[in-house]
Amino acid sequence: MKYRQLGQSGLRVSELALGSWLTDVSDAAKQDLAAQSIKLAYDKGINYFDCADVYSRGAAERFLGKVLQQFPRKELVVSSKVFFPSDRGINDRGLSRKHITEAIDQSLTNLQTDYLDLYFCHRFDPQTPLAETLTTLSGLVDQGKILYYGVSEWTPVQILKAELIIQKRGLHPITVVQPEYNLFDRYIEHELLDLCGELGLGIVPFSPLAQGLLTGKYRQGQSAPAGSRGTFQPDLQAQLIPENLAKVEALSQMAAELDTDLATFALAWDKRDARISSLITGASKPEQLQNNLKAVDLEIPAAYETRIDQLFGFKKFSREI
Repeated sequence: MKYRQLGQSGLRVSELALGSWLTDVSDAAKQDLAAQSIKLAYDKGINYFDCADVYSRGAAERFLGKVLQQFPRKELVVSSKVFFPSDRGINDRGLSRKHITEAIDQSLTNLQTDYLDLYFCHRFDPQTPLAETLTTLSGLVDQGKILYYGVSEWTPVQILKAELIIQKRGLHPITVVQPEYNLFDRYIEHELLDLCGELGLGIVPFSPLAQGLLTGKYRQGQSAPAGSRGTFQPDLQAQLIPENLAKVEALSQMAAELDTDLATFALAWDKRDARISSLITGASKPEQLQNNLKAVDLEIPAAYETRIDQLFGFKKFSREI
């Protein structure tokens, strides 16, 4: 495993992280596979494990916390998130001081730990004053309940507004950003990557394989494999269109030229920028994680950058006057 600095903080994280967004813990057999994946991740040097309070309605946190008990806590970087409804109460959502204060205690209980290394605002909350959210998070750092905090899917303007409040009030800073990023969704290259570089924020993207579109299991002229997410997950099914599958074929050919598979190629491409600290990957079985790990040692030649840009018609936004 290789490790990168989390922005300008002193924390080092593995280039690949193991996320729990789609971890299936619905029965004993699936829990056993998930536990095997976590054990393999640790054995292969992955130190960053990501979760959220709403994943499987708290079951993902409880499962991850139970499995991680077998490893030394000081060797782990554990994260969770707050924002989405965690219960039916009117205040069981958002980024108010009340919800954050109650949510962190529940996450710590679920994960069986005294502190979280990283704590994310899962989304931006327009209904709560930004200063209230930031002072609450900074206070959790003072209390030792979290070591660093970050945001997920906030716009550059929202992050800059937060930075102004942090500087004015002398709060603990935002350390990390968790956006979606993959070959099919490159919006962070327009502004967010540059902003994070300027501010010294780490970037830990989720969905680096586009929820499975970039695994190579979905191909032109073929039905989605039985039991795969492409058979039941609406947002992924919406992406399985001829235009996208044609791009998958072209990318698969590029991967073959480098004697590798599409998933490995896509992950290696995602981490080509040094400003990316870690990629949050999912794995429903150890074999998938084992394959993903190949990306750590794969470097995508620069010549492929132009070919990929042309394939997707990608051009970094700039306004011509």
